[in-house]
Amino acid sequence: MVTAGSASSETATPITPPEPGVALRGNRSFRAYWADEAVTLAGTSVHGIALPVVAVLELDASPSQVSLLAAAETVPAFVLALPAGVAGDRCPKKRIMIGTDLAAAAVVAVVPVCWAAEVQSVPVLYAVAPLLGALTVLHQAASIAIVPEIVDRSHMHPANARIAGAFSLADMTGTYGGTLVVGLVGAVRAPWGNAASYLISAWCASRIRPSSRVRQQAAVRPGGVVVAIREGVGYVMRDPIQRPLVLSLAGHAYADGIVTTYVAYTLLTRLDSGSTGLGLVMGVTAAGGLAGAVLATRLVDRYGPARVMLAGFLAYALCGVPLLVARPGPVWLGVIALAGAVRTAAAVAAGTTQRSLRQQLCPPELRSRAQQTSVWLVTGVRPAAALSAGGIAAGVSVHAALLVGTALYLVPAGLLWSSPVRRLPAMPTPAPTPAHAPAKDDVHVR
Repeated sequence: MVTAGSASSETATPITPPEPGVALRGNRSFRAYWADEAVTLAGTSVHGIALPVVAVLELDASPSQVSLLAAAETVPAFVLALPAGVAGDRCPKKRIMIGTDLAAAAVVAVVPVCWAAEVQSVPVLYAVAPLLGALTVLHQAASIAIVPEIVDRSHMHPANARIAGAFSLADMTGTYGGTLVVGLVGAVRAPWGNAASYLISAWCASRIRPSSRVRQQAAVRPGGVVVAIREGVGYVMRDPIQRPLVLSLAGHAYADGIVTTYVAYTLLTRLDSGSTGLGLVMGVTAAGGLAGAVLATRLVDRYGPARVMLAGFLAYALCGVPLLVARPGPVWLGVIALAGAVRTAAAVAAGTTQRSLRQQLCPPELRSRAQQTSVWLVTGVRPAAALSAGGIAAGVSVHAALLVGTALYLVPAGLLWSSPVRRLPAMPTPAPTPAHAPAKDDVHVR
């Protein structure tokens, strides 16, 4: 799924904004970009249905193997986050997007090819997962950074809104499409559809025509990048508002990593949902994101950011209970799906609120580094969470891992409650930039 704050912390020289005055509807490059990202995410959703079905039902993967597979998918996001950002700044972004799409199509095709050759195994999935994860990191680093090169500054906000809406919609439709594909052709052949989506995405990316370029100036002194990273991390860890926000996100990611490791496994085994039931739960869960995106601003205006974030974290924890007590049957699958939609809506509302809060409070010259500190921490705890889930499942049971993860969902709410964030009655309003002194990063403060 696309996030804000991926810009490099190095000095950039902005050139004239692209296609000034052109509405998004008439911006061909933006339409191509929108289609590229939506098709990619829809294909990834198909893969998200097929891979656990192949591992659990076709290859009889054990709980520990499922845990290792989940860890393999998340490690590249942590290891390659910063290098991918450098690559996205120094290399043509359009070329990176096309190259990663083509490479991803080849990687996902390995699963059906190996099955046809009768050499499919769990270790093959161990190889596919991190490779696809690495390509996804590189693609996102370029695709996020290319938006200012294809959209006029006056249209940046509506562009990002449309992108976020497209992602939620593509995630939902891709999940249902993945369920249909898996049901019609089987889990081992379904990755062909994902490969086709990457090829279509590459063609869409080739239609993008960036009309401006941002040239990065390399650091002069050795170790300058390290010093800049330390400055960003130090700011986040010292600030009384940024610190609890970022740590609550990291804590939530750790708890969620434990639970999500065995959600599909539990649905397929203990609850006997089958691939159709799994797809139904995932699709309804994704649909909640649309509601959260629509309601977030209204909720903050009425109740304030602190209450929205606290309520979001608490609702997320409570909505994990049905999975713990469910029994096989369609009624319980419906309850789990509905709870999943509510928890996704809560997560989106709380997530967009904290992101906006951090961006408005952070000094302009530190925004990118502060955001990357959050990304680094969140992605760093996910592999540890998957391995922790495997350890708990091996030592006790899968149900015990789900119980521990659900209980840990309450930790982020406790962090925010005990911090100054709890006393924020409304979103802060940044001071306007004087007309005679443009902002340092040449961006208008709204």
